[in-house]
Amino acid sequence: MTIGRLLFGLMCGSVLVWPAIGAQDAASVPDFTGMWGRNAFNFEPLPSGPVPLVNLKRVKDGTGDALQLVGDYMNPILKPEAAEKVRQYGEISKLGRDYPDPSNSCGAWAPPFTFAMELGMQMLQKKDGITFLYAQDDQVRHVRLNASHPARLTPTPMGDSVGHYEGDTLVVDTVGIKTGVLGLVDRYGTPRSDAFHLVERYRLIDGAAAKEAQERHEKVDGRVGGRPGAMAIVPDTNIKGLQLQFTVEDPKTFTTPWSANVTYRRSSEEWQEQVCADDTGNYLNENSHPIPRADRPDF
Repeated sequence: MTIGRLLFGLMCGSVLVWPAIGAQDAASVPDFTGMWGRNAFNFEPLPSGPVPLVNLKRVKDGTGDALQLVGDYMNPILKPEAAEKVRQYGEISKLGRDYPDPSNSCGAWAPPFTFAMELGMQMLQKKDGITFLYAQDDQVRHVRLNASHPARLTPTPMGDSVGHYEGDTLVVDTVGIKTGVLGLVDRYGTPRSDAFHLVERYRLIDGAAAKEAQERHEKVDGRVGGRPGAMAIVPDTNIKGLQLQFTVEDPKTFTTPWSANVTYRRSSEEWQEQVCADDTGNYLNENSHPIPRADRPDF
């Protein structure tokens, strides 16, 4: 799928404005409601083009080691400073320790870190917006439909997201995500800068194709929850799957824009309420992380 470049000059004060189109007829809007799930972390690379980082640390069956996150810092999409940060974090992980990320620090899981980490997801579709609910730690995102980014945008933990439908596809554009220690693009510690720009495209796909994509990714990344999987995926391939394809642009971090997929299928897993609060203690690895602090007030 070809995704056109969308230009956004945040630093020079310009603003991206979606085409002036009316709301798509309700009868033709694709129905994304319900519980979606998958049984593997991280991103699925596309068949061609620049690829996202993968875990260099593998277990006996050849899949990625979920307990040691050693990102491929030699991936040519990384600029030198970002590559060095990923390398340093990998060395920490190889020692059996963890580095601060939105998950272990109870921060906001801004996309695309959200896509790398979350296994369960729901989309609440309204006339003027979409609410994304993510299962782990009850993360929430809000997308305004047929809207534009503010001319003056103050960065926030989840950024500013606007979207519209293009036929059977939901397109979401996000900018203005706050940077900092927890401002990571993926689970390997790749940093995000203030020039970060994300475009997401959601569409329903053939159920058999969704099953094949998930199984192919699990052979590389590993399956969460063992043989049955963590998310109780409904096995019926007559039910359509959901494909998210996203494109990242961040010229301060990456040498080129790159894209990846995340494939979901229907899940029968019940929604579980979870609580996560800022805490300096990391009891799994018996170390601690400081609670993030701002050097200056946001307002």
